[in-house]
Amino acid sequence: QVQLVESGGGLVQPGGSLRLSCAASGRTFSNYGMGWFRQAPGKEREFVAAITWRGSNTRYADSVKGRFTISRDNGKNTLYLQMNSLKPEDTAVYYCAADPFTSAQAMAVMSDHDYWGQGTQVTVSS
Repeated sequence: QVQLVESGGGLVQPGGSLRLSCAASGRTFSNYGMGWFRQAPGKEREFVAAITWRGSNTRYADSVKGRFTISRDNGKNTLYLQMNSLKPEDTAVYYCAADPFTSAQAMAVMSDHDYWGQGTQVTVSS
């Protein structure tokens, strides 16, 4: 089992920044591909960003490319999402997910994932 706990969400003005964290425990973190997903009210959950289990490759949704950066610190068992130039349409609950030995490309298209966190709310509003 892998336990994932997100943090770092909050209220921010348009154009602002936030950094989300996802702390993992239970298994060897470096063996897991990791991803960020989000779900806005009344919408389906969507892919945001993913990083390969070795951390060598990343993938981003077109809507966040150039504004968001995914990274991981395997020594701290933590996944990050740096979000800059935030827009109101980025408002959603953000979730991290994990799959063993999975590439970023695969995580971007898989319909489900082995482990999920509980989510953290991000609200972009003036």
